Amino acid sequence: MPQDYRKTPEALSRLTRSQFKVTQKNGTEPAFRNEYWNNHEPGIYVDVVSGEPLFSSTDKFDSGSGWPSFTRPIGAEAVRSETDTTFGMVRTEVRSSGADSHLGHLFDDGPPAAGGQRYCMNSAALRFVPVAELDAQGYGEYRSLFETDTTSSQENAS
Repeated sequence: MPQDYRKTPEALSRLTRSQFKVTQKNGTEPAFRNEYWNNHEPGIYVDVVSGEPLFSSTDKFDSGSGWPSFTRPIGAEAVRSETDTTFGMVRTEVRSSGADSHLGHLFDDGPPAAGGQRYCMNSAALRFVPVAELDAQGYGEYRSLFETDTTSSQENAS
């Protein structure tokens, strides 16, 4: 049965002031002064509001922007985008599909070899789940993203 990743009043009541401002009021946290911009641990990033899986550390890269940046979402349906015309600019806003949380913006200046996209996200919109905790937190299906294929290397050695 698919997980329901909608926002609830209880989930919103657990947010910090910064998390609420970013996810519900379309805010942006300061560059280089946020929790995950320099996180290099393996794991997944989920919506802080709903727990919906959004991004994997396997797709994270150092963009130099001061925010966590990813080349793609963890799944095609994890995020949606819409046009953002605030501050006199035209940008592509990224929101979580389930809870409609504001996550950040999408730019076309990512690594060319990985598709050229940069999902520039706010740490305040994310919760990090380390690989060691995937099963315990209900995200065991994503463990395969971090497992190396030892079967084929063992077969080649035979």
